[in-house]
Amino acid sequence: MENEAITALVLARGEVYYGTGFGAPAPLAEELPANEHAEESLRSVGEVVFNTAMSGYGEVLTDPSYTGQIVVMTYPHAGNYGIDESWSETGPEEGRSTGERRIKPAGMVVRSLYDGPVPWGRITLADYLRANGVPGITDLDTRALTLDLRDHGSGNGVICRPSDGRVLTDTEYERAVSWSRAFPAMEGRSLIGAVGTTQPVHIPGESGPGEDPGPHLALYDCGTKANIIRELLTHGCSLTLMPATATAEEIRETGAQAILLSNGPGDPAVLSHQVEQTRKLLDVMPILGICLGHQIVAEAVGAKTYKMKFGHHGVNHPVREEVVPSGRERGRVFVTSQNHGFAVEEQTLPAGMQVWFRNANDGSVEGLWDESRRIRTTQFHPESAPGPGDSQWIFSAFLEGI
Repeated sequence: MENEAITALVLARGEVYYGTGFGAPAPLAEELPANEHAEESLRSVGEVVFNTAMSGYGEVLTDPSYTGQIVVMTYPHAGNYGIDESWSETGPEEGRSTGERRIKPAGMVVRSLYDGPVPWGRITLADYLRANGVPGITDLDTRALTLDLRDHGSGNGVICRPSDGRVLTDTEYERAVSWSRAFPAMEGRSLIGAVGTTQPVHIPGESGPGEDPGPHLALYDCGTKANIIRELLTHGCSLTLMPATATAEEIRETGAQAILLSNGPGDPAVLSHQVEQTRKLLDVMPILGICLGHQIVAEAVGAKTYKMKFGHHGVNHPVREEVVPSGRERGRVFVTSQNHGFAVEEQTLPAGMQVWFRNANDGSVEGLWDESRRIRTTQFHPESAPGPGDSQWIFSAFLEGI
């Protein structure tokens, strides 16, 4: 494995975890910006979060919702099946900025990195990070780090190298901590400008002989995952991807019969443009919101969102269905794929807006339902990728009757 330099993960709280670098070389600690006015970066520094998935690191690395974060994989082994570009969760290339990064997280942390051969046609995890300029760190105690994040909450951190190749000097340590603390926190940060389409993109639907074409949906792209698009296309939908800068009028002009608000990175409370445009569409067409889209819908109806202590990141999160059509059993539980650090304050929901799903572990809101305005939202990812397909039925349930 190339780049076996001693590398450190330094948290803004002051903790230091030493390991071995892989992927792109981390910056030297002595070269980190020295003041809070330094230009923001999407490499080596960001909010440190842990993901509990046993596999799916390729999908995690390309998920736009991880923009601005350093991802710690709690499963102790990573890399044994390599990386295949076809697994990418970044949306269509058409309409995207030429400068958009293929790997979304600012860094990756694993306990044990596999460095042997991978199946033909794939590349190693280390080579994938290296080719995309993203640093990784391995051979550190990810269990201790995860417990630290669980107890104290997610916060900023930076991956860097000591100049002597062994240990950070006092000056280097202070610079790394200072930079982590000065770097913008995820709360109050808008990141959707770094992801998603920059112009309308139409994707025609496919229908077999004798089949009626599916509905036409506008997809408000705040950083949509590719599997959301794949799922809709399997249902025969035609799609018009609209940039996050689009207005409600522009969305209506697409002629779409419904709108899907996508996932994406950052704090929903600062997305005033997207919230206002969504508010104008609430009584106009059916709405489905996923993850960040769920939070934007909540803000649009007058509810509030808040920053969670360490969020939900993984593929084994159980949710319970609270609202169901008549004739179906209430209280079904689904195992879901999740990636979010913000949630909806239930006590701020307006009349008519019901909690559709609730997290079975901590009781947090995982979905909203408004029958009169045909609004459906999920905080989790029904399209999975990675993760179980328990909740993929949500797409067909929403599309019925459009």
